[in-house]
Amino acid sequence: MNFGLNLIQEQKLIMTQEMQMSVKLLQMSAYELGQYVSKEMQENPVLEEKDLHNSKNNNNDAKDYKEIIKYLEKDDFKVKNYAVKAENEEVSPFYYIAQEKSLKDYLVEQIGELTENHEILEVCKYMVECIDAKGYLSVELPDICKELTISSEKAETALKILQSLDPEGIGARDLKECLKIQLYNLALDDDNIYKIIDEYLEVLAENKYNVIAKELKLTISEVQRYVDIIKNLEPKPSRGFFTGETVKFIVPDAYINKIQNQYFISMNEDVLPKLNINSLYKEIINNGKDEEAVEYVKEKINSAMFLIRSIEQRKNTVYRVLEDILVVQREYFDNGPQYLKPMTLKKIAINLEMHESTISRAIREKYVSVNNGKVIKIKDLFTNGIASVVGGEDISTINIKKAIKEMVDNEEQKKPLSDQIICNRLNIEGMNISRRTVAKYREDLQIKSSSKRKRF
Repeated sequence: MNFGLNLIQEQKLIMTQEMQMSVKLLQMSAYELGQYVSKEMQENPVLEEKDLHNSKNNNNDAKDYKEIIKYLEKDDFKVKNYAVKAENEEVSPFYYIAQEKSLKDYLVEQIGELTENHEILEVCKYMVECIDAKGYLSVELPDICKELTISSEKAETALKILQSLDPEGIGARDLKECLKIQLYNLALDDDNIYKIIDEYLEVLAENKYNVIAKELKLTISEVQRYVDIIKNLEPKPSRGFFTGETVKFIVPDAYINKIQNQYFISMNEDVLPKLNINSLYKEIINNGKDEEAVEYVKEKINSAMFLIRSIEQRKNTVYRVLEDILVVQREYFDNGPQYLKPMTLKKIAINLEMHESTISRAIREKYVSVNNGKVIKIKDLFTNGIASVVGGEDISTINIKKAIKEMVDNEEQKKPLSDQIICNRLNIEGMNISRRTVAKYREDLQIKSSSKRKRF
């Protein structure tokens, strides 16, 4: 054992705070970026939205802005190679979105129209607050009785009132009760269908109609008629209502328009406000009397400059990726989804001499609007391919899935196609695919196996 001092040379990539922020901004969706910029404008007094109506002020602001940068560079403050353009663009219009009525609001409105005992109706309103995202009552009745110090009879009465409201099945405590409430409303009094729901839901899901038929002494056709009724019921009463869950707004990052057989990409400039540096802070720096204030302003200007630069870099990266996608997927934009070509992150990364992770971040939660107004997710344009036996070109997995779905849609219901038969047909059409891959794609499409698709 000995002690020594050794000199080792090695290379490391250390992510600075600015680099981390740049990566974070790149992978934000347009809506998330808008929210982030709004938050930064509130926290950073140096940032302001440009006054695009006053071109004279714009020119003066640009001049002041350059002077600030010049001053900071003299003071060894590293903000370089960035200039502000005086732009005369129209301000994007404001969109006012009405508040969406929630499921709970809808239920409370119905309760307000009832004439039952006031205390019972208050219990109903309490139960409304206990309804989960599916529309089920998420709290046990004994717990409600204990919390409100009421009898079980009052709780049962309130629950019956709640379950009589629209939408049908609301306030059920589980799936079975939800389905039975809907059957009551249909005035179905056949004991067999209620017995199937109570005792054979799991068997029904496996399509084992013969088991149900044998145990209930019914024909398979009779069982199938009952099952058809059950499958038409709504297992999630809250469907179609706003339940307070987070809503993701889709805002396109760019527009792709075809003009005279040529496609043009234009970035969505209405996503963000036009950012500028507030010229009032120039006086604080030029004055220079309060060193603490000067340092504070420098720090805030540096943060603002980095944000503006990162947003511009994000826009350029997304534009370059879209430009290359347009070259690869020209036939898709011309003729539709059936012409989508296999395209991977690696392929675009090589073309643009970028890392795959950068491409992945650049397309994350990003959307584009094409000429007909259709908004598409950029990520959906990326798909792997399977080698074609005929022609030599790879076939997109999306097209293979489409072929599988068409086969299943057109199959004979009494004798559905097995995965092996689908595999054989696809191979005849030149798609080099295995039975296991067919099963995987079928599950991706949420298509049941042939045994579960069989009609009797």
